[in-house]
Amino acid sequence: MSVKHEKDTSEEIKGVLKARPVSKLPPGPWKLPFIGNIHQLIGSLPHHALRDLAKKYGPLMILQVGEIPTPVVSSPEMAKEIMKTHDVEFAFRPQITVTEIMSYNSTSIVFAPYGEYWRNLRKICTLELLSTRRVQSFRHLREEETANLIRCVASNAGSPINLTEKEGLRVAGIFNIADIYPSIKCLHWIGGVKSKLLSLHHESDSILETIISEHRKKQQGENIDDPEAREDLVDVLLKYHDNPKLEFFLTSDNIKAVLLVSVSISSKLLLSVLK
Repeated sequence: MSVKHEKDTSEEIKGVLKARPVSKLPPGPWKLPFIGNIHQLIGSLPHHALRDLAKKYGPLMILQVGEIPTPVVSSPEMAKEIMKTHDVEFAFRPQITVTEIMSYNSTSIVFAPYGEYWRNLRKICTLELLSTRRVQSFRHLREEETANLIRCVASNAGSPINLTEKEGLRVAGIFNIADIYPSIKCLHWIGGVKSKLLSLHHESDSILETIISEHRKKQQGENIDDPEAREDLVDVLLKYHDNPKLEFFLTSDNIKAVLLVSVSISSKLLLSVLK
């Protein structure tokens, strides 16, 4: 290789390096190959490790957890900056196994990525589902379901009843190594987390599909004389599935994702009151 050619190559490399944008990431501790900073969080008190790291690197730092760069906030002032002042920039939801499976490819209002779909879904929930008028119209349904639960508890008098046992939450809370190494696809099947989630998803999907089918039959007039056949949450969501004239459209899976989150939140609130 000639001296001139070597010089030209060197200049090209320098040009590429100069063209690269300067990293604006917050400071963080030195990381190891493959595992990143996981070794610094191992122990019975990982929050103490985070506290010690924050003392050295500041209230906003970056840790590498496997393949995932993870910002860590350690002060009220920085939390306000992240969650209020710059909330849009940090509104992205991580795509992890449990949300992709249980939340229909992360399409519920809780896990959907920030964007037009999420904004439209939030608008529907605010105007159609959570308005004062709509909440009051659902009163008879809340009373009916509460009465059903009380009757169920009463029918098991003398037997212990665990109102808080939830298989879905238990499985969702299991650490899944595939979430921190998303590029290694075979990890999804280690530990059986994905297979358990798929089984739970199949079960919940079947229930939600039955609920939607029953509401479609009601809308077609099969239960038109039933005094309890009033518009509820499912009917409201179906409007955005069946009407092609609307600008925003919900698929069946989108509706199921919204219903699953709504039922989960409502059940948690009700059980908290009963406890």
